[in-house]
Amino acid sequence: MVTPCPASPAAWSARRDDEQNLRAPVKKSRRPRLRRKERLLPLSPRLLPGDSGVCDLFESPGSGSDGADSPGAAARGCSPPPSPAQLLAPLDLQTFRDYGQSCYAFRKAQESRFHPLESLARQPQVTAESRCKLLSWLIPVHRQFGLSFESLCLTVNTLDRFLTTTPVAADCFQLLGVTSLLIACKQVEVHPPRVKQLLALCCGAFSRQQLCNLECIVLHKLHFSLGAPTISFFLEHFTQERVEAGQVEVSEALEAQILARGVAELSLADYAFTSYVPSLLAICCLALADRMLQVPRPVDLRLGEHPEVALQDCLRKLQVLVAINSSSLSHILPLRIFEKCSLSPSLK
Repeated sequence: MVTPCPASPAAWSARRDDEQNLRAPVKKSRRPRLRRKERLLPLSPRLLPGDSGVCDLFESPGSGSDGADSPGAAARGCSPPPSPAQLLAPLDLQTFRDYGQSCYAFRKAQESRFHPLESLARQPQVTAESRCKLLSWLIPVHRQFGLSFESLCLTVNTLDRFLTTTPVAADCFQLLGVTSLLIACKQVEVHPPRVKQLLALCCGAFSRQQLCNLECIVLHKLHFSLGAPTISFFLEHFTQERVEAGQVEVSEALEAQILARGVAELSLADYAFTSYVPSLLAICCLALADRMLQVPRPVDLRLGEHPEVALQDCLRKLQVLVAINSSSLSHILPLRIFEKCSLSPSLK
């Protein structure tokens, strides 16, 4: 037998074959261990008493007959609702001085573009009552997750704008609501709710694929134009403007802003207020809040640059809305602010 030269290619090939035969067999990697997660329980929002349809909340699909309490925001992996002390955070007046008027002018010019008109005109199965029930269910949902008022306003805007473009079946209306909430939270919130959490609220009536498909449809129908001016933005702007002008104390202005947000929440669920642009609703909610808190120098209605007839009409409807649903404000507002509210004779 001829032994190949150590430097020859044949010797190197034989040595490589011997090394491969002496290697230990490669072990297959184990399946990755997944951390066990607690099962999400459906949300059971607290019902708000009231005489109008605004406060007759959708009975949560996840509220079982056993009466078990749903977990709080911390158990769901989201932050709890802000405390009254956090709501009364100091205003960033320096930023307002630098960019306030420019941002306001830009947002004001965009109002007509993002304002949905007669959103239910093309809806054979969705009515004003069903819209009211859905939004009255979404309001406690957004509070349970500790979401901002801006997220709620964008949710309603996304919902109404989609209704103007596409007829929606009654059995898919709730899915459209949670999909609009998810789209809004992705724009505003640092930690938006998970898809699994939103589906748990619907008690498994819809799948993840259905929600994702509807999300794509909504974004396509709205042409990915999602930066709508909201009541939340204009409330903050008008509050900062009156504080900067020295018309009211900071504490009084912030309390009026919180009360105005509560009034605005009631108006979001009422289809009658969809005809008003956000800036008009914001200034009227703030004016009504000043009246309820008996602020010595109420906000000037002319700040919104709207006709006097439209302002008085909107303010009158808000007065009726608050008069019918005054007991609901105790569930929306911080207790110490609610205790300061006093209804004027025109509201009783």
